[in-house]
Amino acid sequence: MFQRKAISLLLIGSTLFYFVGCSHETEPVVKDGYYHSGVYFGKNFPQTYKQGIRDGCITAKGVYKKSHKLFNNDQNYNDGWFLGRNRCKHLLVIEDEKKEGN
Repeated sequence: MFQRKAISLLLIGSTLFYFVGCSHETEPVVKDGYYHSGVYFGKNFPQTYKQGIRDGCITAKGVYKKSHKLFNNDQNYNDGWFLGRNRCKHLLVIEDEKKEGN
């Protein structure tokens, strides 16, 4: 009986620790700099680099967005787009996952 209680408490404690430790609702570690969709990208970026990050992040989340004119003619936008797409990949929610969450 004692063993069963101990195992139950250990499982409950581990589960609580996991959910508290994996929370995304924390304050950003770095106060300055550029954030998009809760992801920190760094400091001191030109405007077109930030626009590229936003568009790349939107693309990574499943809605294609890219200014082809800027992508082909502005290296800052191009670099920002790839950075945004790569850093936001984990934000993609697949339809089956949405249904399971309800």
